[in-house]
Amino acid sequence: MPTHDRNDLGKGKLSHYRGVLVPNNARVRITLAGSNPYQDALREIVESGASPLETAISKRSQQQEGQDAEIEVRLFTGSRVSPAVGWVPRGLESVVDEALGRLDIQGRKQRIPVQIVRKGGLYRVELLIGATR
Repeated sequence: MPTHDRNDLGKGKLSHYRGVLVPNNARVRITLAGSNPYQDALREIVESGASPLETAISKRSQQQEGQDAEIEVRLFTGSRVSPAVGWVPRGLESVVDEALGRLDIQGRKQRIPVQIVRKGGLYRVELLIGATR
């Protein structure tokens, strides 16, 4: 499992969800962990102006679930998939799995909308998980 810098652990709270891990509102976001090593890739994505950005991940398999494997995130940037840009923060993997399942049940593509923001001079990837309600 990758280790992340103290300032690169990601951000999200389980208290922002109700019931079967449904976001409380459309503004709920998860900031990915481990984005520091991917700053060049994120800069390229931002400079290319690709829009809309969405995740290129799938639900964890039973084996991955049993191993409590972290979820590596790649992005769809128009017509191509980016290199890795971060990891879902520890403890929030089930939230992302449930969101992907909800999208599948609704007949939508299993892609969570994403926004890249600049904080403290570094690019951070935020999953707009509230948009999966």
